[in-house]
Amino acid sequence: MLLESQTKDINEARQGEVYAPFEKDPNKYEKKFYIESYGCQMNFNDSEIVASILHRDGFGATKYMEEASLILLNTCSIREKAEQTVRNRLQIFRSYKKERPGLLIGVLGCMAERLKSKWLEEEKLVDIVVGPDAYRSLPALVAEAEGGQKAVNVLLSREETYSDISPVRLDSNGVSAFISIMRGCNNMCTFCVVPFTRGRERSRPPQSILKEAQDMLDRGYREVTLLGQNVDSYYHTENGKEPVNFAQLLEMTAQLSPLLRVRFSTSHPKDITDEVLHTMAKYPNICKYIHLPVQSGSTRILQLMNRTYTREWYLKKIDHIRQIIPECAISSDIITGFCTETEADHEDTLSVMRYSRYDLSYMFAYSERPGTLAQRRYEDDVPETVKKQRLNEIIALQTAMTRENHLTDIGKTFEVLIESESRRSKEHWSGRNSQNKVVVFPKNEVHTGKGDYVQVRITDTTGATLLGEIVS
Repeated sequence: MLLESQTKDINEARQGEVYAPFEKDPNKYEKKFYIESYGCQMNFNDSEIVASILHRDGFGATKYMEEASLILLNTCSIREKAEQTVRNRLQIFRSYKKERPGLLIGVLGCMAERLKSKWLEEEKLVDIVVGPDAYRSLPALVAEAEGGQKAVNVLLSREETYSDISPVRLDSNGVSAFISIMRGCNNMCTFCVVPFTRGRERSRPPQSILKEAQDMLDRGYREVTLLGQNVDSYYHTENGKEPVNFAQLLEMTAQLSPLLRVRFSTSHPKDITDEVLHTMAKYPNICKYIHLPVQSGSTRILQLMNRTYTREWYLKKIDHIRQIIPECAISSDIITGFCTETEADHEDTLSVMRYSRYDLSYMFAYSERPGTLAQRRYEDDVPETVKKQRLNEIIALQTAMTRENHLTDIGKTFEVLIESESRRSKEHWSGRNSQNKVVVFPKNEVHTGKGDYVQVRITDTTGATLLGEIVS
């Protein structure tokens, strides 16, 4: 399951965040579309692919839904709250449609296949339903909907990677960009819908990935994040050419320029290799940060989740990362209250957290998702009150560990990539270090701006953010 890290508070994004793009030249297009995205960064990247396809068809993006003749919601099925948020938004959009009969409403992404009949026929909330592998057909579906037809394409593909489409960078800070390197997932974690909504793994040709990264660099971007449901299983083969694995792709991307930072997300503990770790250690511009979801600290629960590793195996992987990349920050995903979870299982999770000393975690109470293996096989039998109590304990532990980790950074100097002005003060810059920690610091008389690298000495922490000052 992809988590996406990372320029925003992804914990919120996963539970449903509005994403409204902005068209710099609003008069360039006669037709306008408005899009909101929910879920992981893969969804946000998909919205940029959709924008590119619609731009070719004469649609411009707008941040004002009142201007749009086409409203799209890019959906996520990972959490129940995201689905409810989307349903609430569709109810609002339907009320707009009564006042504007020509308005078209479409649902994209992971909810599309599962809920297409309900939303199209029973509740009549939408006009267009498009799955993650069918975005190329969107212009034709819009034309069908304009003719009064209900337009649907939710077919999954074994080949589609959108490798020839250059995404339109919506709502970008101009410094960091996400590049999708693969689609789908072969891991059948019992709690996850991704294999059913995004299909099997297929890797994008490395040449197209490097071309997109080079384009970002040429346009002034200074950081790219390589995205995949499980990036470590990236593997591209082509007739007559040597196969390329993820460690090799990572190295090729880093070699484009020392000015280009490289991140990646997400890793599966069973697939991240020593070759990847040594490549990270070799190149200063590959960020020293790994998102390594554990999901549970109990071997019994991990087996029920079909995570294919044990508690002990995971902890040895943590040790290995610390040995090869001592300065590496590690974050995780944690699900509490999975089927049959006992208090002893919960304590196992807390102990794995303490041992791993995560810098950050994305923490959720288990919510049964329709169509998953867990929904078919197991009873969701942990009471909601118990789930909430255990989740609060996990959050409290992670909050304390994050603050303790930040305190150890005081006095250290980090290279920070400036991303924007601080939200709280125009007199301060905000950026991130290699470990993906947000650093806020005062502007100084030396000319600096977005996209610049600066050395910042850490002087304090708020618990979630490092505070510092520029040093020469």
